[in-house]
Amino acid sequence: MKIIDVQNISKTYKTEHGPLKVLDDVSFAVPKNSWTMLIGASGSGKTTLLQMLGALDKPDNGKIFFDGKDLGNAGTFAASKIRRNGVGFVFQSFNLLPELNALENVMLPGLFQRGGKSVKQRALELLEMVNMSQRATHKPTELSGGEQQRIAIARSLINNPDVILADEPTGNLDPKTSEVIIKLFKDLNEEKNKTIVMVTHDLSLKQHASDVIQLDKGRIVKRA
Repeated sequence: MKIIDVQNISKTYKTEHGPLKVLDDVSFAVPKNSWTMLIGASGSGKTTLLQMLGALDKPDNGKIFFDGKDLGNAGTFAASKIRRNGVGFVFQSFNLLPELNALENVMLPGLFQRGGKSVKQRALELLEMVNMSQRATHKPTELSGGEQQRIAIARSLINNPDVILADEPTGNLDPKTSEVIIKLFKDLNEEKNKTIVMVTHDLSLKQHASDVIQLDKGRIVKRA
């Protein structure tokens, strides 16, 4: 069953040097509970594609369906709802708010939701899941890069999304810490049945993926 279906999308940005085509007739599907990796050189269109999958941007042409919903026809409110409920984002730079502690950072996206288990209780459970409960009251400046990324992963899960979109999540981490983070993603995929779409330049990570899509100059050149 497909949770994401990308159909012939293209994207061109206007620059001071003229039009820059970053995606060119890209099509693929992401099965539910799979782990897809997007690889390619810098400027190949990986991050732009990931942003479109998360309804942060729209293609000029083509369609993207998220769990059957056409993102191109989604208005601002509908796109926001899809991002809030269906997608968790993990970034290379962590994007934690420096004035909030670890627990507060994890809780933040959940504060826009209503009902269900208390946001604080769920955040505490997620911190325990990523082995960071002992750092709940620490602010980002008091945490290592790997610890910050574990907090960011916990935050991405606060609304129990079906899909995790990760943009170079190990890019700023040393190899040992990267292994810890990849193990977390592996557990999320295999034990929590989360669908993962990850941008990475680290080709050694391909072994963990169920699907590898290589981009070059905005086009898919290889799938494995």
